[in-house]
Amino acid sequence: MCKLLLKISDILYLINLHLSNMKNLIIASTSTIYGGDYLEYIRSEVGELFENVKEVVFIPYARPSGMSHDAYTLVVTKAFKTLGILVRGIHTYEHPKEALNNAQGIFVGGGNTFLLVHELYKQDLMATLKDRMLKGIPYLGTSAGSNICGPTMQTTNDMPIIQPQSFKTMDVIPFNINAHYLDPDPSSKHKGETRETRIKEFHVFNDTPVLGLREGSWLEVKNESITLKGNLPARYFLQNRDPEELKPLTIF
Repeated sequence: MCKLLLKISDILYLINLHLSNMKNLIIASTSTIYGGDYLEYIRSEVGELFENVKEVVFIPYARPSGMSHDAYTLVVTKAFKTLGILVRGIHTYEHPKEALNNAQGIFVGGGNTFLLVHELYKQDLMATLKDRMLKGIPYLGTSAGSNICGPTMQTTNDMPIIQPQSFKTMDVIPFNINAHYLDPDPSSKHKGETRETRIKEFHVFNDTPVLGLREGSWLEVKNESITLKGNLPARYFLQNRDPEELKPLTIF
């Protein structure tokens, strides 16, 4: 009888483990590529992600260019209107944690990652957001909203305009993101640090892998499968190793 109970408990453990990792995410380098409208380049993919969603909870905390939460939410509302999906900013809820727990879908936009992480900790939302993502809620992250999907936000390109409680983020993918990854321009007169240089500096003290996502690239995460999408390769950095170019449709 004890052996049977042990087997049942093992089965239940495996079921719970599977159910706790039902991820359904799009992690994009940017919201807008040059010359295009907001989310235009991944509109069909966003439509598929939120296919059965009537309303998305939007987190505008990153505030690109310092714009207000309301102004940012309006930009997103207009973009999602073309998909027939309503948007409500999390800042309009009296109880934001409850809003996340009841959300049909979640979008975290770009801007300043330090500010985004600061606000998520201040509102005590980081753990709730991760829990919802691990349970399969459709999640879209762009730029800063993608940076928070890795173990830490330490490979962001943003200025530290405010000090967050921690650099630790959601760790729903096993590597950090460097959004808007740029290759060195041999014709440029600027001889300062490149993105690759800064990532190498990160790896002096940290062993977390880093994926440099070029503009117009994104990751499609389905459960434990992570697929690189878009027309450009991504650059993958490991501590004490030469970086590697990963072709589109690479599966992690």
